[in-house]
Amino acid sequence: MTSPSFSLLYLDTSALIKLYIEEPGSAEVWAKVADAQIVATSRVAYVEARAGMARKRREGEWSAEEYQRLLKDFTQDWENYFIVEVTEGLTRLGGELTGRYPLRGFDAIHLASAILLRNRTHGVLFFCCFDTRLSEAARAEGLHV
Repeated sequence: MTSPSFSLLYLDTSALIKLYIEEPGSAEVWAKVADAQIVATSRVAYVEARAGMARKRREGEWSAEEYQRLLKDFTQDWENYFIVEVTEGLTRLGGELTGRYPLRGFDAIHLASAILLRNRTHGVLFFCCFDTRLSEAARAEGLHV
């Protein structure tokens, strides 16, 4: 089964990290990225992804060399993503979303980022994440998940 055609792909951190860490779902994310014309994420994903990588290094899952290589790849790739900035309007929408759905703070920021991006571009946006609550909230907000 092939994925639907889309031009804009939004990755939350759980999806973004799968481009750098081989884990279940990585192949799916790579395929979606290959099909997308633009890959977007929130500014907060940078910190979240770096924190996840640093944790794996501290826990001994990677050598210092592996960690530095992944960090270099991620930092270089970051320049190619369309970054949604965290603004007052975005945080207010994120706050509203936490009242409607059982979301953690940064999950609400990711969802608000995708909603604002969809509304501003008026194009087809595909939202990619690996969190059930966030996926359900994104569907309820009319996003393609």
